[in-house]
Amino acid sequence: MAASIMQRCLSPVKVASKRDRVLFLARRCLLSAAYTDARIWEQRRPDPQNLAELASQMDRCYDRKFPVSSLSVARRTPCFGPCRFRHSPNCWYLRDWTVHGWVRQCLKYGGKDKAVHTLKNKVQYGIFPDDFTLNLLIDTFLKEKNYKEACSVVEEAMLQEAFDRPTTQILSLYALSKYLAAKPELSWQEQRSVGASLYLAGLGRQDPVGLSAQSMGCAMLGKIEMSRGIHAVFRQMPLMWTHGYLGRSLAAMEKVSAGAGDVKLSKDVLDVFEAVLQDLSSSTSSDTHEEGQGSESDTVGSTLTEEDEQERSKLPEYAKRFKELSSRLQTEGKVDPAGLEALASGLAEGQLKEAEGPDVAQYEQRVRDWEDERMQLIQREKESREKAEEERQARSLAKAVV
Repeated sequence: MAASIMQRCLSPVKVASKRDRVLFLARRCLLSAAYTDARIWEQRRPDPQNLAELASQMDRCYDRKFPVSSLSVARRTPCFGPCRFRHSPNCWYLRDWTVHGWVRQCLKYGGKDKAVHTLKNKVQYGIFPDDFTLNLLIDTFLKEKNYKEACSVVEEAMLQEAFDRPTTQILSLYALSKYLAAKPELSWQEQRSVGASLYLAGLGRQDPVGLSAQSMGCAMLGKIEMSRGIHAVFRQMPLMWTHGYLGRSLAAMEKVSAGAGDVKLSKDVLDVFEAVLQDLSSSTSSDTHEEGQGSESDTVGSTLTEEDEQERSKLPEYAKRFKELSSRLQTEGKVDPAGLEALASGLAEGQLKEAEGPDVAQYEQRVRDWEDERMQLIQREKESREKAEEERQARSLAKAVV
């Protein structure tokens, strides 16, 4: 009797504790406050400038085709953004801290869209953020549950091949899985971007999420390869130009099957690969020009070469291998019933916090290095101006003597 009363009294406490734990885990899927804290950046030594005078000086230099220093561009960028002065002869490369400062300013004042615009138009603006800066931008969209924009930043990370850090891998896979969970309607170009992002982000990981992402990404790329040719896959993408993306997807499945331990493949991978096979099997040559036939850019790469036709002839072989692998994985108990979204969420909950530590330490050191570099540039600028003033006075004195 006493035991039953005690159990009833404690039941509400257990329910509340479980609810709190779920909320905590949901928050832990994203970067911590320590990671996103801007105080380290904002504590840099001030460099006060008269912006009107600076802008006028830069305009005069640019109009007279004089070089504009990267330091001047860095001073102007936080207020006016990347501008035409980046194309000055000695400004082909913006300083890393200029790019980081621009993204920080955009996030601080609600200009995320401006940051993404300059990121997508990187050739025009010269914006190539480092891993840490990309993480901040991805995390901002994730916290707003704007998974489409988060994936657009992941796409830029993919194009820069910036998946070296575990934090970037985890955030990218989390964003991609959340986006795909909504089953969006994707054009073939969007499928290519998502597939390439999954594949490259997963390459750095040999856990269930990484292998599942590799296999799923290659399956999506394989569909494009089969329907539009290999050139449509690797054109303007950091991907291999050799045929066989469906084979690479199956190879990732083989790795899971042959691997030791408790590594499993998400059931979503099998579903995606099966759907790809069904679409390719039921398609005809007239179906390959889908989605925007009238657009010249859509039909680029749709002409199949002899090598492409040879790869297409392997489709029955791929289907047979998939059937065997799928059955084997099921028999071995190596198919995780959880979807990729659940696996990626679990990865973020379990490993993101630990992965943040090295990033934050390296960022703090990088800010110190940036600050030293900036101070050296300021000192060099001061010395150059003093030298120029001395030369001007010397010329004036020489004229007065004459």
